[in-house]
Amino acid sequence: MKLRVKIKRVKDVKLPKYAKPGDSGFDLVAAEDTVIWPGETKVVPTGLAFEIPPGYELQVRPRSGMTRNTKLRVVLGTVDSGYRGEVGVLVDNTEIPKVANMQAQVIEKGTRIAQGIIAPVITAHFVEVDELSDSERGDGGFGSTGNK
Repeated sequence: MKLRVKIKRVKDVKLPKYAKPGDSGFDLVAAEDTVIWPGETKVVPTGLAFEIPPGYELQVRPRSGMTRNTKLRVVLGTVDSGYRGEVGVLVDNTEIPKVANMQAQVIEKGTRIAQGIIAPVITAHFVEVDELSDSERGDGGFGSTGNK
């Protein structure tokens, strides 16, 4: 299925594309050099603005390579269909700050920092009740089902 999504370059970047047929995500790149010190969070601009059709969202997700190879972590994000500004990617430098030997991570312009996924939105109709139905799991959470 192909969905028409309008896109506007607000900085000098290449338009995104899917790497291979059937891929669900397309790469988002840094529109400018960004320095992120240990313990710091920055918004990395992508240089792109989208017009997402109603009933859809743009999900911003980490790329596995950056997560595996650096201490940088992309924070999951949602871009709603009504937003028309430049998309930014929140990036945490998870390295523990040390007074000596502190080195910043530099994300260079053009670096693939995240992936975008266009996904349908399901809107819930919330109904307040006094009791919820029973289930096998009940209210057990946070690892209550074990590790194996």
